[in-house]
Amino acid sequence: MTVHHASKHAGDLELSCDVVVIGSGAGGAVLATELALAGRSVIVLEEGRHVPAEVHGRMRDSQSLRHLWRDGGLGMAFGLGGSPSVNLTVGRGVGGSSMLTGGVCFRVPEDVNDAWAKEMGLSDLSAKGLDPYYSRVEEAVHVEEVPEHMRSRSTSLFAEGAAKLGHPLEPTRRNTKGCNGCGRCNFGCPHQAKLSVDLSYLPRAMAAGAEVFSDCLVTHIEHENGRASGVRGRIFNGPGRKPKGRLRVQAKVVVSSCGGLHTPVLLKSSGLAGFGSQIGENLTLHPGFRVFARFEEEVRGWDGAMQSAFTNHFHHERLMLMSIFIPASIIAAQLPGAGPNNRRELEAVPHIACFGAMVHDDGPGTVRRGIGREPIVTYRMSARDKVAMFRAIRLTAETYFAAGAKVVHLPVLGSGPVDADGLARFPLEQVSPTKIECGSQHPLGTCRMGTAAAWSGVNANGRLWGTENVYVADGSVIPSSLGVNPQLTIMAMSTRIAERILDAFPRHRAQA
Repeated sequence: MTVHHASKHAGDLELSCDVVVIGSGAGGAVLATELALAGRSVIVLEEGRHVPAEVHGRMRDSQSLRHLWRDGGLGMAFGLGGSPSVNLTVGRGVGGSSMLTGGVCFRVPEDVNDAWAKEMGLSDLSAKGLDPYYSRVEEAVHVEEVPEHMRSRSTSLFAEGAAKLGHPLEPTRRNTKGCNGCGRCNFGCPHQAKLSVDLSYLPRAMAAGAEVFSDCLVTHIEHENGRASGVRGRIFNGPGRKPKGRLRVQAKVVVSSCGGLHTPVLLKSSGLAGFGSQIGENLTLHPGFRVFARFEEEVRGWDGAMQSAFTNHFHHERLMLMSIFIPASIIAAQLPGAGPNNRRELEAVPHIACFGAMVHDDGPGTVRRGIGREPIVTYRMSARDKVAMFRAIRLTAETYFAAGAKVVHLPVLGSGPVDADGLARFPLEQVSPTKIECGSQHPLGTCRMGTAAAWSGVNANGRLWGTENVYVADGSVIPSSLGVNPQLTIMAMSTRIAERILDAFPRHRAQA
């Protein structure tokens, strides 16, 4: 019951199974587990390395970035039409991005469910319809609230300001068990307390007979007349982990779980996204922003759970404010100045607090095939998203000032620290959105689920339009922006799609 390291395999690799799953993150791992537990033979192919959780937990931040973050965390969605460019960070390894999240697990807000069911015709995606799938996942990954005593001082200070301004914080729900609040969630939990899918799902899949192969790049889904027969690609078993051996897997069902950025690339490269296809369209990102605040007191914001509290008080404005504290080394790299000025900023890092915000966005963005492996991603922020973005930044800064902050660092390129009076005078809403520092870990919707191929990528069962046995199970099928962290919803949707594949499997087997 171990992961096969294809990088150690000599020569080519040919395999066969009932279902081949491309990608081992929150979507692929969950779906593979459900199918394996139901008795299907399953092969999971992961492009990235296998880094065991205990090894990841001992890595330095820079090592984690190098080995498990795609492009070292430097991916980008390029802003169009005066929109900010968005730093995209996704995982590349066995366990996918679930290894790199803060573990936040929210159900989709019911007004979003209502829009899916009533406006998009996806009646099964109501809150009641998704409840059994959410419940199954929540039990599997041990979703629990973060106790108040595990909040960092950075979060507690924000909570003080939020209470004064009338938007008190609530405890975050995360997939943890035995967490001690060391704040390392994004870069490998030293105690394996964050139950990412490499710990919670893949071991169960392998115990049920599924095989997981790392270091396998799938480049093409083989198909004819709308029916897939398997996949082909390359193995990273050459010198220096270069692609050398050829990979081929024959399967009765093919599932793409490469994520919102790479599933569209694979489908397009395979000739499964014809003229007018919605594959690669409708990208939403939950663009996010961080505000740093400096206090007179020592904050030591790294001492406590990384994401422990949030406020949804501004949901009606399409905003969520969420606690976060990135490693001090990364904070230091983002502080302004050079020479003695920068040194003074670095010496103040123990006094820095940090809080984040994200926008429940309209988008849309697009994903196109690039020259090499990585896609070309563009993003056009709607007018109301820009208004919400500036509102989120100002609101976060004002909350820290209500808690007694001396100065704040706004996510505006080229700006310096400002005090409370300076913030009141700062023409934030007149700043070009292109100058806003913006990031995302939530690429969604590029193969969105729907009732017609004219406006969606897959049908209500997750099956790719125009095919008999190609399915998608990852963030790309989410019908719209959620306004909350998507990990739990991706896992619940994948559980549901697995159920639909099992229902249809007798037909797929007969036609193979």
